[in-house]
Amino acid sequence: MLQRLVSLLLLSLSFFGNLAAAPPAGGFNVRDFGAKGDSTTLDGDAINRAIAAAAKAGGGTVYFPAGTYRSYSIRLQSHISLYLDQGAVLLAAAPVGSTGYDAPEPADNDKFQDFGHSHWHNSLIWGEKLVDISILGPGTIYGQGLTREGPHQAPVGNKAIALKLCRNVTLKDFTVRQGGHFALLATGVDNLTIDNLKLDTNRDGLDIDCCQNVRVSNCTVNSPWDDGICLKSSFALGYARPTENVTITNCQVSGFDRGSLLDGTYRRNEATLVPDHEGPTGRIKFGTESNGGFRNIAISNCVFTYCRGLALETVDGGLLEDVTISNITMRDVTNSPIFLRLSSRLRAPAGTATGQLRRINISNVTVYNADSRFATLISGVPGHPIEDVRLSNISIWYRPLDAASAAAIQPDLPEDEKGYPEPQKLGVGPAYGFYIRHAKNIELNDVNIHLLGAETRPLLMLTDVDGARLQNVAADKAGAAPLLVLKNVRGLSVSDSEALKKSTRTR
Repeated sequence: MLQRLVSLLLLSLSFFGNLAAAPPAGGFNVRDFGAKGDSTTLDGDAINRAIAAAAKAGGGTVYFPAGTYRSYSIRLQSHISLYLDQGAVLLAAAPVGSTGYDAPEPADNDKFQDFGHSHWHNSLIWGEKLVDISILGPGTIYGQGLTREGPHQAPVGNKAIALKLCRNVTLKDFTVRQGGHFALLATGVDNLTIDNLKLDTNRDGLDIDCCQNVRVSNCTVNSPWDDGICLKSSFALGYARPTENVTITNCQVSGFDRGSLLDGTYRRNEATLVPDHEGPTGRIKFGTESNGGFRNIAISNCVFTYCRGLALETVDGGLLEDVTISNITMRDVTNSPIFLRLSSRLRAPAGTATGQLRRINISNVTVYNADSRFATLISGVPGHPIEDVRLSNISIWYRPLDAASAAAIQPDLPEDEKGYPEPQKLGVGPAYGFYIRHAKNIELNDVNIHLLGAETRPLLMLTDVDGARLQNVAADKAGAAPLLVLKNVRGLSVSDSEALKKSTRTR
């Protein structure tokens, strides 16, 4: 009797499992509209016919059964879901002659950001001013025929998915392989949910630009040649719009060789091929497009591996404020583990003032094998301090400098107010642990810093800081160098940190 009940239970589970994998009831199967899925036929027209039919019916699911669907631009419409079943591959075709992707539309503004941020139609999948759309399913989007540059001519495509001024969008469960310049460019998209994506791409992973009410969760992004999860607030809409009310949780970012996340080899051979020649990128970053600013953002439970560190940047006049980041682990970090940068590049309309970076809380961070050339870097510019930053429960293990880097140590970092905000652009710093400059109300609580080799520089350098509280800060001492170096510091409080008190120098 028991054996029969078990058999019935297994049969029921098998039935419901098969039901879940079946085409959605009432869906629009692309094969019914002429798609072949044979990896050779151009199926884009058939796919767009299926979308048009679903839209005419008031909405529905456009279904891709297993197969490889070679296509140029797919034009989404409101109330449509694309569902890529297991074994379904949507393949970006390479342009042939004058045949290829939709032409880039006239730009609302292309003066203050690069070409790729300013156009959406030159993409494998695009949608503009739509509501209630989704891309779902365990299948794959393969951007083989996309360029990773920002082409200025038709018929070239450079984005896997591009959405502009859409609302109520869900992206869930699929894989993107080689997504072009952007695997996703979402600009002015509100109520955006991104969940359980795997991206192994050749430039940016997720670019979330001028978007509000965004949830990113359970995503794995390998992007050795550009940023993994990147919040932006460009001027591409023709006006400044903040990116706000964002959560990013349970995600992993990395900079392994292209394709080696998906094939499980996790190779590290292509670092010299990164466009800026500064090692693998990956990472979670705010900026560098920062006209509209960023506010009310929470990041938690994320892992960085073999990539650059966490970067919060506002350089084009926007506010960056009210950010909480917690439970982060990093390993083999290739630049500053934490980089906060306020500067005055001001790639923005005439008269735009320098922005502000304030009210940042970063806690529970563990970093192993970080690059000590750049330290944890928090820097405003003269007259524009970064304000109200609290770092707590931070543990970092820094690797030693090589001979060439040791020879390039600077007594101070350049201001570089107009430059591109990247730690490497500033050069090798004078402190191995923390370099904090032009800041106000900074707290370091329960911070432990360790050395993985020989070091000659101070742990911590503060310059032009108004209000600094250092509590329970402990570190490995580097030879004869003091642990703490101060220049033009006002309102310093040091407690439960006896080593710092005994090893402080004012310059």
